[in-house]
Amino acid sequence: MGFLDQEHLRVLLLSTKNEVLGIHGVYIGNVNSSIVRVAEVLRPAIRENCPALIVVHNHPSGDPSPSPEDILITRKIVAGAEMVDIEVLDHIIIGGQGHVSLKDKGLGFGATTNASLDI
Repeated sequence: MGFLDQEHLRVLLLSTKNEVLGIHGVYIGNVNSSIVRVAEVLRPAIRENCPALIVVHNHPSGDPSPSPEDILITRKIVAGAEMVDIEVLDHIIIGGQGHVSLKDKGLGFGATTNASLDI
């Protein structure tokens, strides 16, 4: 995904043992953006009755640094998933220069989920 020329967002569906049950492509955007609707991100997990998921998307620029929009959508996905008892284990951004885990960075998860974000 790190070398794709368009932004792709995929959802990894996980079992109760965090085994990957499936990978669903949710969006293909353009070179620098993708409009993400939380319901469409969660739909595969709800349909498959999966208790957990990981969100993954790429940055065609090669720089995996999260944008303010990435952090905001992560917060929205985590909040929506909590409402239907699905755990979002991570949101990973992949670029040609590596990857970034938003959970490891504390962006959009836990106590920061309800924090405000100035965009």
